[in-house]
Order: sequence, then structure tokens, then C-alpha cells
Amino acid sequence: MHKQEPITFHVNGVPVSLDIAADAPLLNVLRNDLCLNGPKFGCGLGECGACTVLVDGVAARSCVIPLAGVAARHVTTLDGLEQDGRLDPVQQAFIDEQGAQCGYCLNGMIMTIKALLLRSPTPSEDEIRHELDFNLCRCGTHVEILRAALRAVELQRGRQ
Repeated sequence: MHKQEPITFHVNGVPVSLDIAADAPLLNVLRNDLCLNGPKFGCGLGECGACTVLVDGVAARSCVIPLAGVAARHVTTLDGLEQDGRLDPVQQAFIDEQGAQCGYCLNGMIMTIKALLLRSPTPSEDEIRHELDFNLCRCGTHVEILRAALRAVELQRGRQ
């Protein structure tokens, strides 16, 4: 029987090497094995966005990505956005604009906006709306979430 090699990747800037089944969902590994609770289990089908992480800076649904899919890549979770004790501008904007009610969708909303800002630092409101179309919020805080995303653009501009 062939022994599987450990899967090595980076999580929030830290190298990780795990001897776990290659087909294990990344979400389960992040939450259960690495104790990172930012990504949430929502639908388990990659449809709701609660499990969103960044893989090499691109938003990805961790519930449908096998662990082998991130080998030698960089994964960033909500838990890893803070740098040197400072919240990421997107995180701060969601606090400033009270962009959460129950908070379950919050991880996906923040990570989706972060990915958008990485590729387009000054998106239009229409671009933000389009990006968020693929994240579900059951509480109806869409107005606050949109305000938070627009505020994140302002805050990021102020840090540059």
C-alpha cells in the first residue's frame, strides 16, 4: 500500500504540512484541524459563500475544494486578515457600518469584498453589487453590507 505524502501549503502566512486525506474538504481541515473558525459551513455545495477563503488572493468556496487543491498555495481566512494588530480595512468597514446582523454570512461577504479589492482597488457600486450577488444573507442586512463595502474602498484608499 502506497503511503500518502503530507500536503503542504500556507495558511494565513504560516506554512502547514498535514497528513490528511487529499480529498478532505478544505473547510473541514481549516475548522477542525487548524481551529480557524472564520469560514462557516453553510450549504456544503459552494452556493452560499459562508465558507469563502482566499486562495492565492482569489475568493474560493472552501467547502468544495479538496485539500489537495491547495497544495503549494496560499490560503487566507478571515482569521488572517488582521496584520500587526490592525484590522483589515474591509473588517473595519463592516464594524463601522454595522454590516452584520446574525453574522453567519459575514465571513463570505468580507472575504469576497477583500478579493474584489485585491484585483480592483476602486470598484464601482455596480461591481460591488455584482460581486456580492453570489453570497447569501438571510437576515436582510444587504443595505448595511453594501455601505460597508463602499466604506472599505474609502478606508483602503486612505491606507495607500
